[in-house]
Amino acid sequence: MQRGAATQGKVAQAVAGAEAIEIKATIPDHQVRGALARFGLTQTNDEERYIYFFDTPGLELMRAGIIARARRVVGGDHDSTVKFRPVDPAQVARKWHKYKDFKIEVDASEARLVRSASFSMPLAKGVMKRVASGERSIAAIFTPAQEEFLKAMAGREFEFARLAVLGPLKAQRWQFEDPACPWPITAELWQRDDGARLMEVSIKAPIVQAAVAVGGFMAFLAEVGAERDENEQTKTRWALEHYAAKLRRPPPRSRSAGRTAATKTARRAAGPTEP
Repeated sequence: MQRGAATQGKVAQAVAGAEAIEIKATIPDHQVRGALARFGLTQTNDEERYIYFFDTPGLELMRAGIIARARRVVGGDHDSTVKFRPVDPAQVARKWHKYKDFKIEVDASEARLVRSASFSMPLAKGVMKRVASGERSIAAIFTPAQEEFLKAMAGREFEFARLAVLGPLKAQRWQFEDPACPWPITAELWQRDDGARLMEVSIKAPIVQAAVAVGGFMAFLAEVGAERDENEQTKTRWALEHYAAKLRRPPPRSRSAGRTAATKTARRAAGPTEP
């Protein structure tokens, strides 16, 4: 009894100030096909979307607990999000709660509970494509209110010019129910440009159900035979580290490019040619 009370107390402390809890588990690439079959998920009953992240090549935002992203849903609405994790809800100004898509919730895995604050806003269609192509700056993705939230939470100004577009990832998303799970389930499958995939399954529950939801959902996954990623690699980190590494990697030089560069160097050394 004392042990149960202590566990309940720890959970209550970890979720204090949050409005809801989202419990997530990642499924590695080699287990994805089996998970899709188990839940009856196909490419004909999904919601297709593309995910873009914004960070420096050194992932300064991610390392500071900040995620900036945009989502483009095929045939649906687009949005942008600024997210901070971890946060102390008591330190988040009340004025942000007036926005419909601002939320403080708990991101939970089998091993830990982390409170986060996120602020999403609609994004006009076409903007993301123009930003990705370089026609518009990354600042166009976020509203003035989101920029103010970013500055207030981080305690400093942000230079959008220092950020790069990371992605896009192709994402498929399903929402479904299973008789063995009392909460609606969301599954999201991300695929990078190198073909690697990572699947995340999650549920959302009221904060008063936090303790039972975490234990119940993990037990459900074990019961249906879903193999979870023991490294608890979040899909965000999995994506960001891949695309940031590509930015830092020097582009391959072709033989012709090498010859051209050598010729230009020789010309500069010899001085300008006569007209």
